[in-house]
Amino acid sequence: MESTMCGCWKRIGKAKGGGGGGDEEQQQSSPWSLFIDLKVLEAATDNFSEANLLGQGGFGPVYKGVMKNGLEIAVKKLSLNSRQGVREFTNEVRLLLKVQHRNLVTLLGCCVASDQKMLVYPYFPNRSLDHFLFDKRRTASLDWSKRFEIIVGVAKGLLYLHEESPVKIIHRDIKASNILLDNRLNPKIADFGMARLFQGDDTHVNTFKISGTFGYMAPEYAVSGYLSAKADVFSFGILMLEIVSGRKNIDKKLHEEQIDLLSYTWKLFEEGRALEIMDPSVSTWDRNEASLCIQVALLCCQAAVSVRPEMHGVRLMLSSDSFSLPKPGRPGTRGREGRWTTAASSTLTGTSANSTAASTGTDATKSSSIFYGIAEDFSRNSISVSFTTEGR
Repeated sequence: MESTMCGCWKRIGKAKGGGGGGDEEQQQSSPWSLFIDLKVLEAATDNFSEANLLGQGGFGPVYKGVMKNGLEIAVKKLSLNSRQGVREFTNEVRLLLKVQHRNLVTLLGCCVASDQKMLVYPYFPNRSLDHFLFDKRRTASLDWSKRFEIIVGVAKGLLYLHEESPVKIIHRDIKASNILLDNRLNPKIADFGMARLFQGDDTHVNTFKISGTFGYMAPEYAVSGYLSAKADVFSFGILMLEIVSGRKNIDKKLHEEQIDLLSYTWKLFEEGRALEIMDPSVSTWDRNEASLCIQVALLCCQAAVSVRPEMHGVRLMLSSDSFSLPKPGRPGTRGREGRWTTAASSTLTGTSANSTAASTGTDATKSSSIFYGIAEDFSRNSISVSFTTEGR
């Protein structure tokens, strides 16, 4: 495995050296400077002591460390005997060497030693966005202006990944726990283990390998494996609603009609009461900005891919006072009964059932609720679905 990993980085190094990438790519360090000796990381983390354990993710444990020069780091350690983890490790290094943006986490280094494989990142004492949003003791420290800044920052990061980076990348796992916050609470998109790189002019891919997180996955991706940048847009819409409301997108402790945040927001929006989802811990907030964020979030969460905006459109809507927002239709909410068929795939994606190209039409908005229901039940109630069959 070690020789495989080194071969991967050699190829990246050659590709970067011979390409005509922009300034973002040229700012990256040489792949060879990224290697960190295992003994250095052992010393920094006190031999990966329990006291330095920050958390446990699907990839493996994450430890805090301090380098000799005082730099605080986070070491993401691959769980042993995890095939999925090895793939994620390779993928994350490969992609992070190609991109750099103020709203993306920076890869400081990596370690490959026998069966030890690790990624090294800057340590963020504020941890991730979910620790603020869903903790009653901390949520009040995120005032409205900071929440809006976080929304805009994540939007900028996604826009870069989709349209401005040297390679087009679909993150596939945008959620509050994957948004790290620096000392000034600036957002950094993290965890590229599930990310998918798109080649050339590719706009989408159909895959049997579906990976995602409870409550955030787009219906068309969860149901039929149709993956495009619009899947990230859907996840971003859910994230926006969580930031505005200060609650998780699924909360079974609430009244039945309030359990699903997207469904509840849509109901209130139709009744002209959308601002009622605002986090009560936020004492003062900009009514126009809050209304804007809710409406943009609903547009991002449209059930049909063809009527969702792309990230450059989202960024424009969030930054322009004079931009006239379209009225959202029914989003990809959950809770309907029905049986999914091949037709459901084309209904949700806005394509012909036999077509491989994404449609730009809007007739998908007229689709029947039976198709919406199955997609919604599957995607918004699936936890990290991952089939073993490799994607096409």
